[in-house]
Amino acid sequence: MTSTATSAPHSAFTDPSDPRLCELEQWLARSGRIQNPVGLVPASADASFRRYFRVFDGENGPSYIVMDAPPQKEDTGPFVQISQQLDAIGLKVPRVLDADRERGFLLLSDLGNTTFLSAVTPDNADTLYRSALQTLVRFQAQGQALSQTLPPYDDALLDREMDLFSDWLLGEHLQRPLDGRDHQAWQKVKQTLAMSALAQPQVAVHRDYHSRNLMIGAALPDAPGVLDFQDAVRGPLTYDAVSLLRDCYVRWPLEAVHDWRRFYFLALVASGLQQRTDWDGFVRAFDLMGMQRHLKASGIFARLWHRDGKDGYLPDVPNTLQYLYEAAALYPDLPGMPWLLDLLENRVLPDCASLQEVG
Repeated sequence: MTSTATSAPHSAFTDPSDPRLCELEQWLARSGRIQNPVGLVPASADASFRRYFRVFDGENGPSYIVMDAPPQKEDTGPFVQISQQLDAIGLKVPRVLDADRERGFLLLSDLGNTTFLSAVTPDNADTLYRSALQTLVRFQAQGQALSQTLPPYDDALLDREMDLFSDWLLGEHLQRPLDGRDHQAWQKVKQTLAMSALAQPQVAVHRDYHSRNLMIGAALPDAPGVLDFQDAVRGPLTYDAVSLLRDCYVRWPLEAVHDWRRFYFLALVASGLQQRTDWDGFVRAFDLMGMQRHLKASGIFARLWHRDGKDGYLPDVPNTLQYLYEAAALYPDLPGMPWLLDLLENRVLPDCASLQEVG
């Protein structure tokens, strides 16, 4: 970071009205880690304030990723620390090659541009998902020391996440804020789901372990690359597995999901993280964890549109809500579930369908 380099990357996206990008280019040139930076171009979209660019060392040289994380919005510290710890336990993650935390710039190794979502087919899905689940168990089993350094996925955080559903999907997107008669039932739903989450074994949780954050390619022959781990916490065992198997962005046949869930359960048993005799409890915890996840995700998708002007996630709302409805229907006797099922069936799902048709 202290060495000098005078060449700046050539970029079709350089724009005087984008001072962050100009500053990033200048930092990259000064760092000297890339001798001849060429072609700074957008590498991926992100639901946060972070941006990612791909840059090459020479016209035909290796590629790298540059992260732009505005320091007033994002803290690069967790990414740097967690990347080092995941690399140490053998996970394939972007390595931090250079960093300027004060400005919010990171230079990273490049895991390619082929995500699970872009490459998975019915023919390769079983291989890919079993590999992803084995990687997840490794993360959980060997990440015990890491988990002790992470913030807790506690009752307050679980509750705030579920309120994204009531505040943003119901109140803002559908213009159906909860009234006085709904609040008591809503609190029961949240308490039921939070209690289940907190009762699970607590491990390192990625929080976005799904098809858009897992990478495959020639450089990743044995296990997927893992992205977007900077928001990791210490929390419920099943959270990441349900994020993967009931992915907001893709849906698989129920039989396949059940097979993968059983495969994951047996891998947990082999690792010592799960008791073989607790299959029924594991399934229930998995289902209820998915409900918490999908309440949160549907609210985030609505917030991304109404607050941040990002409408690309709205098409994923119906699938996310359908997961939520299907899981709630399995547990109609739990506190708050009859109310939630009625809310989804008679108000939320029809309203969302109408908005999709209008869109």
